Amino acid sequence: MVGYESYVVVHNIAKRHNVGTLARSATAFGVTELILVGRRDFNAFGSHGSASHVRFRHFHSLIEARNYLKEEKDCDICGVEIADGASAINEHPFKRSTAFLLGNEGSGLSAKEYEICDFFVYIPQYGCGTASLNVTVAASIVLHHFGVWAGFSERVRDGSKYIVADKPLRQGKRNICAGTEESIVEERKLRKESAENGFFDEDGNGTSSSSSELLNGLFPNE
Repeated sequence: MVGYESYVVVHNIAKRHNVGTLARSATAFGVTELILVGRRDFNAFGSHGSASHVRFRHFHSLIEARNYLKEEKDCDICGVEIADGASAINEHPFKRSTAFLLGNEGSGLSAKEYEICDFFVYIPQYGCGTASLNVTVAASIVLHHFGVWAGFSERVRDGSKYIVADKPLRQGKRNICAGTEESIVEERKLRKESAENGFFDEDGNGTSSSSSELLNGLFPNE
């Protein structure tokens, strides 16, 4: 059987503490990597230590993240959005390993985020009290459906809880995706030039070739 993988792309999320909760869902549903685009720092609140068990990778731009996912990982990129032509998530419209890109909590996916997506899914709702779901709730539902489709093996349980793996050795600074010296210098340069206070040019202009940084087990229990 083919081994499928899932990825989560984090970009333009307004509430940075949502990344910690996303990390918790990512570990629960077998995500291979959580990819941060733009800023390297985030609030790990809500992860309850699970951020130590998911790999983080950083890119300065959406284009660099797309190239990595398409060329190196042979992934489809799936936008999670109530959009024209989107498939209901329960239809499981997947074909291969997939990276999920979730929109901003208020405005949804941006035009540039739309451009890098291969297809879209949405989560059907049946009640009348809300227009959409919280980004972390939406991620959990989507990742669970992908895991079912991909045939991921259920984690071993001990009574009413799932068994948690030993915590990896912590490396680097807390709540920051560590970088090489060259990429950090480049980031500081881009921060100085950027009028967006910490988010980088999404077209990849002026970014270095060493902007991809892989992190393992950086974050302590919360």
